[in-house]
This record gives sequence, structure tokens and C-alpha cells, in this order.
Amino acid sequence: MAGERLAGRVAMVTGAGRGLGRATAVALAGAGADLILLDVARDLPGVPYPMASVSQLEHTARLCRAQGVAVLVRQADVRDLAAVEASVAVAVDRFGRLDVLVNNAGIAAPSGRAVHDIEEQQWQLMLDVDLSGAWRTIHAVGELMMRQRSGSVINVASTAGLVGYRHFAGYVAAKHGLIGLTRAAALDYAPYRMRVNAVCPGSVRDDPQVEGRMLTEIARSLEVPVAEHEETFVRDQPMNALIEPADVAGAVLWLASDDARQVTGSVVTVDGGFTIR
Repeated sequence: MAGERLAGRVAMVTGAGRGLGRATAVALAGAGADLILLDVARDLPGVPYPMASVSQLEHTARLCRAQGVAVLVRQADVRDLAAVEASVAVAVDRFGRLDVLVNNAGIAAPSGRAVHDIEEQQWQLMLDVDLSGAWRTIHAVGELMMRQRSGSVINVASTAGLVGYRHFAGYVAAKHGLIGLTRAAALDYAPYRMRVNAVCPGSVRDDPQVEGRMLTEIARSLEVPVAEHEETFVRDQPMNALIEPADVAGAVLWLASDDARQVTGSVVTVDGGFTIR
């Protein structure tokens, strides 16, 4: 059953259908938070791999409910401000408040091209999901959390928000922008005790328990054989291991909790030392 660390709190997780979104949602549920789970839950034109499905989103919800918490499920696209605002309104109508926002929704491709080979619609799609999507959700919850004089926003960025990667200009630009948004929003909301932080995962293993596939898709974009991709990515890890989804979820849980009540505008790396080389 649910723990006590976030008992009485309400959290919204975007991109909750699988991967880090599922791992994070289950961790928050285990700490006692009631949840609103958002996912586009359909394929997106221009994204060259399947997105999470409705059934995967519902499976995440079942795993969370098994922890003894209340769960709302919303199929929403973070590119649609009205849909995001409607989801927040439904959450507030059901729970009366919103304490935690985890901006996890994101795409890793279209990628794998030099800057001059990126088509304009590919560039716009990447920024619209990975950067502007987070802006829309913060836009939707900002006034509410200000009135509450409390709240924790956690933006799931990437080591690509701290360093460059060849042939990933759109993703790198979006994640660098997300860190900038984190720092600026942290200053905007600090007087209201609303905190905004970012988590930067390194190479996260595609754990079948959460049906992750991000690392596989990054490997495809880099033309790394899928059968060899884990071994290839481990070579760049100072700690000689891939990051587990639970490692990232643990960092998110800490930032969501009162243990991090004086932490805002911070960028927490969960990368096994990758960015300190």
C-alpha cells in the first residue's frame, strides 16, 4: 500500500504511458500521492516510432492504483494548450489541488541528421513537444500553485541539456531550452514557495517492466545496431552501467518531497558521471 512521504499530495505526470513516465508515476504512487496521468496515447505524424498506447497508459494507472491511491487518466497532447488546461481543471475538480507536476513527455526523434539536413517541420515538432510542451503545462498550473503558495515542478531534461550530441541538434536545443525554462520559472515562482527543478538522465536502460524504448530509438537514430546498443552506450559511462528508470524516478520523488523544500532552479544529473568527464 501507499507510503506516507507524499500522502495527501496530488501529482500530474505527462508522458505517463510507459518508460520514465511509468516509473515515476509508480514511485509517486508508492509515496502516497494521488495521480493525474497524461499521455498523447497515439502515434504522432513525424515521429518515426510508435508512441505509448491507450492500453499502456491504462496499465500504468492499474499499477498506481495497486498502491492504494486515486488515479485519473487523461489522453492529452502537450502541444495543445487547451487540452492541457482542461486536464488541470479536471484534476482540480476531482482533488481540489495540484502539488506536483512532472514534465516527462518527450520524443527522441526525428533525429540523426546534421543541422542543414533537418527539415523545418522536424525542428518545430521536436521543440513543440520537448520544450514548449513543458511551458504549456507550467502555464496551466502556475496560477494555481501560486495561490496554494506551494508546488513542485520537475522537468525531465537530459544530459543533452548540458552537452552537445552530434546529429541531435533539435533534441539538444530543446533540452538546453528546458533547463533555461527551469531556471527562469524558478525565479518567477520562488516568492510563492513554488519550486521548479530539472532532472537530467543519462543513458537509461529500456526496462521491459516499464516498456521503455527511448534508448533503442536513440540508437536507431545513431545507426547503432539495436542488438549492441546497450554495450555501446555503457562504454561511455564512468560507472560502467546504464541508468535504471528507478534511479531517475528516485530523483524525481526527492524533488517532489519536502526533503527538497529549499531546492529550486537546480539541475540534478542522474547520469553515472557522464557529464563530469
